[in-house]
Amino acid sequence: MHLNCKQRWHKINDLTNKFCRAFAAAERQQSSGQGENDVLKAAHEIFYSDYNIKFNLEHAWCVLRYEQKWINLNTPKATGPAKRKTGDESAQSSSVNVDDHQIRPEGIKAAKARRNNGSGKALDDYKTIWEIKKEDLAMKEKLSKLAILDTLLSKKEPLIESEDVVKNKLLLQYF
Repeated sequence: MHLNCKQRWHKINDLTNKFCRAFAAAERQQSSGQGENDVLKAAHEIFYSDYNIKFNLEHAWCVLRYEQKWINLNTPKATGPAKRKTGDESAQSSSVNVDDHQIRPEGIKAAKARRNNGSGKALDDYKTIWEIKKEDLAMKEKLSKLAILDTLLSKKEPLIESEDVVKNKLLLQYF
């Protein structure tokens, strides 16, 4: 089952990546007046001409096309001469640099490696949890002692010697 799912994902991933390239090429060829359906049709034609198979995973591509991994593949890149003939060269180069350094989310393997590499973060988390737990136990103990003191102070009959000792000790400790 696991191997079957893995093989299926590799097929979807491979074909979707290829279709993204075909779609980007179709977007670059898009002329004014063409809608998204025209571009999609042209992308199907480019895909068929490049790989000699019909792209039949359009439902998967529609779901994946706006995901982080495929956004870069879907955005058309200017390959020909720049549309603006006037302009500052440094402004153009800075806009290119922004596209080249887009931040992608951390992958599953990287997250597991970071978590398991013993970097000390897990140890810090445990220390923080332990400190909170110690504070919580101290507060519970204090509340328990104050409850005992409250019951001793609210007794109507005289206290026996041991109760009186406990009462005096708690009064000295907290007041």
